[in-house]
Amino acid sequence: MTGIEDFVGRREIASPEDMEAFGRELGEALRAGDLVVLTGPLGAGKTTLTRGIGAGLGVRGPVQSPTFVIARTHPSEVDGPPLVHVDAYRLGSPAELDDIGLDLDRSVTIVEWGRDMVDGLTDVWWEIEIDRGWSGTGVDNACGTSNAFVADLEDAAPRTVTVTRRP
Repeated sequence: MTGIEDFVGRREIASPEDMEAFGRELGEALRAGDLVVLTGPLGAGKTTLTRGIGAGLGVRGPVQSPTFVIARTHPSEVDGPPLVHVDAYRLGSPAELDDIGLDLDRSVTIVEWGRDMVDGLTDVWWEIEIDRGWSGTGVDNACGTSNAFVADLEDAAPRTVTVTRRP
């Protein structure tokens, strides 16, 4: 496994476009055999990051959430490894993830909602945690932000992205 050692650490990502650009940089560094687990709440940017990773790898798209199909394989258009994009949200155990039959050695594998699901699949993997921040408006629920504008404020909030090597 080669991978993304230079990206280890914490950074703030200001926008969805910046998240996708960060993913593109990651994708250019990832190699066949790399397993990346994405963790974060709904709407944090996991699929946006994966879309960027796919662009950096030069795979056929579009890269979309595989929630209902569990896993999608995106072949390379530039003679590189394919991207296998997995959504483990609906899986009940690591055994179910193992049953998918992932080809970890020949692909770059991204597993959304994969925390505590990849133990035993490989000895080492990358974990990227995305935390949704607040938009910095100074407005909170006590001030009546439970209306339609709250989602816009949350979507505009910067994300804190932490990249670590596991175990």
